[in-house]
Amino acid sequence: MTPTKWAAPSCARGEVDRAGRLLAQGGAADPLVVGRALDAVNDWRSSHSFPLNTFQMTLRKRSASVCNQPIVAQRLKRTPSIIAKLRRFPKMQLSRMQDVGGARAVLASVAEVESLRELYRRPTKHAFVAERNYIRRPKPSGYRGIHLVYRYRGARAYDGLRIELQLRSRLQHAWATAVETVGAFLGQALKASEGEADWLRFFALIGSMFALDEGTPVEPGVPGDRNELMAATRTAARRLRAKDRLAAFAAALRVSRENEEMRRGDYFLLVIEPDRRSLTIRPYCGHELAAGIGQYQIEEKRLAGTAGDAVLVAADSLDSLRRAFPNYFADTETFVQEMTRLLA
Repeated sequence: MTPTKWAAPSCARGEVDRAGRLLAQGGAADPLVVGRALDAVNDWRSSHSFPLNTFQMTLRKRSASVCNQPIVAQRLKRTPSIIAKLRRFPKMQLSRMQDVGGARAVLASVAEVESLRELYRRPTKHAFVAERNYIRRPKPSGYRGIHLVYRYRGARAYDGLRIELQLRSRLQHAWATAVETVGAFLGQALKASEGEADWLRFFALIGSMFALDEGTPVEPGVPGDRNELMAATRTAARRLRAKDRLAAFAAALRVSRENEEMRRGDYFLLVIEPDRRSLTIRPYCGHELAAGIGQYQIEEKRLAGTAGDAVLVAADSLDSLRRAFPNYFADTETFVQEMTRLLA
């Protein structure tokens, strides 16, 4: 196989930060200026591919040591998500954003998540930046997981780039999947606690039901008594017809037979277009990464201002991809099954 040709940063960090501020502020800027800003952001994002791959390989090895069938995948943050985050945090500099490159491990249980976290307490040549334990202190939205941030140390071109690792249990992953799926179809940033109050409340409640089942803390603002929590969750689910609507979202997308038959690839470009009820998947081998990134940028521009979405992810197979990023397939089956079990 031809070796992967990794992109290296070609823009100074100051230029990257200025580009991020310009895009976050929006407004009627000169299209040429906006285009140059997008190019700078895409260049910065692409340069995270090499350090991200380095962390992903270690994450895969360590996950396998604590879990029989871990799910490990990586992704570069989407441009709309980068811009949205800069708008939510006006003082943030793009060059210091911690999750432009992210790798995720999904394990069977919270105990395995904690075991994997312990492995990351070992000294490493990479610089540890921060830990956010959203299992012990869940977000108000109900999100749970452990986030670890590192600065890459090694090849000079990538030295100092930040990579985020997300560690989740299977139940926590199912919850996050459902939130992103519903948010995508409703056009709301539910995972950022923005959107319809009824959906936000429902996910906070069912997230706490999952937490009780795993023996982890519930977030403030929900009933602490299990019976009261169950009653409130049932009422919220009934009001929203949550089970039926999640099933409808899952059925709304069709994947072509050709894409379903794809079984190998180092990278996958997913293009989701809810209005057309379509999900397109394009595989790329390692030596085709530059082409994949280029097509990713083209699709992002094409889908701007629509309900569509695009994401470039790495996975060892299409099956692994589906399990690691089920929200892009509107796959909420595990979430619905667990919700049904806990509310029975």
